[in-house]
Amino acid sequence: MFYYLAEFKDFFFGFNVFRYITFRAGMAAVTTFLCCVILGPFFIRKLRKWNIGENAKRDDCPTLNSFHDTKEGTPTMGGILIVSSILFSVLLWAQLNNRYIILTMITCLFLAILGFIDDYVKLNPRFEKRGLSKKTKLIWQVLIGCFIGSYVFFNPDTSPELRFPFMKNLVVNLWIFYIPFVAVIVIGTSNAVNLTDGLDGLAIGCVLIVSLTLAIISYITGHLHFSQYLFIPYVPGTGELSIFCMAIVGASLGFLWFNCHPASVFMGDVGSLSLGGTLGVIAVFTKKELLLVLLGGIFVIEALSVIMQVASFKLRGKRIFKMSPLHHHLQLSGWKESKIIIRFWIIAIILALLTLTTLKIR
Repeated sequence: MFYYLAEFKDFFFGFNVFRYITFRAGMAAVTTFLCCVILGPFFIRKLRKWNIGENAKRDDCPTLNSFHDTKEGTPTMGGILIVSSILFSVLLWAQLNNRYIILTMITCLFLAILGFIDDYVKLNPRFEKRGLSKKTKLIWQVLIGCFIGSYVFFNPDTSPELRFPFMKNLVVNLWIFYIPFVAVIVIGTSNAVNLTDGLDGLAIGCVLIVSLTLAIISYITGHLHFSQYLFIPYVPGTGELSIFCMAIVGASLGFLWFNCHPASVFMGDVGSLSLGGTLGVIAVFTKKELLLVLLGGIFVIEALSVIMQVASFKLRGKRIFKMSPLHHHLQLSGWKESKIIIRFWIIAIILALLTLTTLKIR
């Protein structure tokens, strides 16, 4: 919205500042942070009033319950505040006719609604379920993933080519198979963040680090001279995505204000599914699909620990970890919750720095 004030720069020269992505990205982060911090206490009180609290007890691992006794009944579905703040900020500061902004907003809202329904079913005693079935969630994730993949495939300004990190000329055209490939990315990222969201501030802190890195990558990818200098694909219009990424950064900081240990609120599936899928889609639009594996290494490790655990138990009848995802294994191994969180953040920062170095290494 504010972007269009730049058209009135002849009336007041100060309006010209709204042309610059860097200014609007910074303001987007400030806006979402203030929204979360100011509205957070009111929102948390409403969640308590409506008895929307986390069921932290695990029937499959009673030993873990001793660590989570204090979390029982903590307000959840805080992702509503996160997503609302992000979308509001993007509407204020982004160029609203930008196709990538529109599609990313659709993805974020779509997965937030899916997560909201999942949380609602999980928390409503009438259903007596632990959320939507995996099959149901998978179907809807595939639909939004195929929708985004189809746009990239049929849009002449983008391509279904897959570029490999460290390799200047290694490019693979996936052709029509790029559509299911994008669906896999959306499924993987949304569920990986969801699996990581098990300790106070763990997931949202990692989301913050990944989104900040993607903000830099989006700006470079949408800048003709920077992209040419670094030998990375130039995708016109993706620079605006840095505004979306910085809105996520601000919302993450604001939510972390209340979600840090000991947490006053959890984001629930409404937050984790939407944030994870949104990051995956931004990586697709900026043609950094494979680089996301390195950048989101914490999410990848957490998801792999679950896959390995399930596969090992089905094939060998034995577990690899005391419990999956990995952060629960470390918890049961005697690590303090705060130590796990901080160390995972440190690893996420290192992976982010490594990701940025690959932009020049070809």
